[in-house]
Amino acid sequence: MARIFIYDTTLRDGEQAEAVSFSLGDKLRVAQRLDDFGVDYIEGGWPGSNPKAVDFFKEARRLGLRHAKMAAFGSTRHIKNPADSDPNLQKLLEVEVPVTTIFGKTWDFHVREALRVSLDDNLEMIRSSIAFLRSKGKEVVYDAEHFFDGHRANPGYALATIRAAAEAGASTVVLCDTNGGSLFSRVREITEAVVKSLGVPVGIHTHDDGGLGVANSLAAVEAGATHIQGTINGYGERTGNADLTAIIPNLILKMGHECIPAGNLPRLSEVAHFVAEQANLSVDIRHPFVGACAFAHKGGIHVSAVQRAPETYEHIRPEQVGNVRRVLVSELSGRSNVFWKAEEMGIDLNQQPEKAQAVLTKVKELENQGYEFEGAEGSFELLLKRELGEHRDFFTLDGYRVIVEKRGAGAEVLSEATVRVTINGQRLYMAAEGDGPINALDRALRKALEQAYPQIKGVHLTDYKVRVVNPAEATAAKVRVLIESSDGTAEWGTVGVHENVIEASWRALTDSVDFKLLRLESSGQTVTP
Repeated sequence: MARIFIYDTTLRDGEQAEAVSFSLGDKLRVAQRLDDFGVDYIEGGWPGSNPKAVDFFKEARRLGLRHAKMAAFGSTRHIKNPADSDPNLQKLLEVEVPVTTIFGKTWDFHVREALRVSLDDNLEMIRSSIAFLRSKGKEVVYDAEHFFDGHRANPGYALATIRAAAEAGASTVVLCDTNGGSLFSRVREITEAVVKSLGVPVGIHTHDDGGLGVANSLAAVEAGATHIQGTINGYGERTGNADLTAIIPNLILKMGHECIPAGNLPRLSEVAHFVAEQANLSVDIRHPFVGACAFAHKGGIHVSAVQRAPETYEHIRPEQVGNVRRVLVSELSGRSNVFWKAEEMGIDLNQQPEKAQAVLTKVKELENQGYEFEGAEGSFELLLKRELGEHRDFFTLDGYRVIVEKRGAGAEVLSEATVRVTINGQRLYMAAEGDGPINALDRALRKALEQAYPQIKGVHLTDYKVRVVNPAEATAAKVRVLIESSDGTAEWGTVGVHENVIEASWRALTDSVDFKLLRLESSGQTVTP
């Protein structure tokens, strides 16, 4: 099969996404990771548009890239400027990278309305810009902007623009679905015709406005394209660019092409999450291949089948892309789910299958009341241990009180909580203030417990969510509180449900601490007050 070249434009196109803004340090770290992963080209930015791009190219020289070629992005010359004195083209030369990528107009509508030049002048702008960059020893990638829209409006002229680019010395001509509205059947048909007639390598650059960015890129490869442009996680303007985290595994695992060094595909999930972290975002849990749900199984029949043969409900093995198989426990589960989760926790239920049924029955009862254990595996493990008789109470609640007070219309809201617990026969009473009633309750509980169990000092809440379970009951409705906790090494979720949000939060809070102490004890550490 063909060698497909991966051109990553996360640091330029990706940064055009709403809520994405990379610092200079972020861009350098992403570039290093992309090079380690094995992409062929890294488009670092448009030096003619902002100083951060210029600074990036200057600093990127120190990265010592081993695999990728660095590319700078720009446009064809301005109609008023000769190529050798055009400021934009000069900026591309000043950053001293081996590859320059320039875009030009393909759609006659854009030529007349956006550039406001003649069709012949536009062809000359394309030719002279590419020829000038080639004369300076640059590899030139030509992006034919709005190619598929231009081909639909005036196919003869659209083809004339890319022929001009090829004749001027472009190493690759990239067909761009800039508005993201093309269908893959048309992309395949047109790309195939271009590949047969153009005489230079053809690439594809698609957007996801129609939800077909990945499909259109792969259709172009089927038609003979050997160069794909895209971004990690599909970041890009509007609804995004073609997503390389879906394109790359499909190219390798489904189409048999080479595109990154052999053996690097299992690093795909790591790269996706790394880039998301630099963008201060999270990878969508339902993201294909790299999302947390990509290999998650919930239905009992599915889990039972996957236990026997994973391919029954998985199109690839999760480890091929660096992901993991997950089994969820819910009211839709069967005993297979419980057996699986117990095995993950180091518990063998094969000798006591009736316990699995008891746990499953309890889960279904609780979920009917509003509990949800998919995001609260800490609470599920506690439930399992209680049913098996392997849980002990580390403390007993004697009572709590929460006070919320506002002294005047313009005054701050004050929150204070008191907690009374008994630990090994000793009764403790603690009070604390907080930023809201739940925070005050959390602080008071920890003050009481940390005296007896100093191991929980490193535990802190990382997320707190409240959801109304039965909204028809209005202010009397049940609420479900989901808490994420961390000790700096591990993370776990716990859940509480009640008509009173304070009580629901208390149940989730105490499960969080209980889980930490139980895990310490299970690992062989001494947990005594």
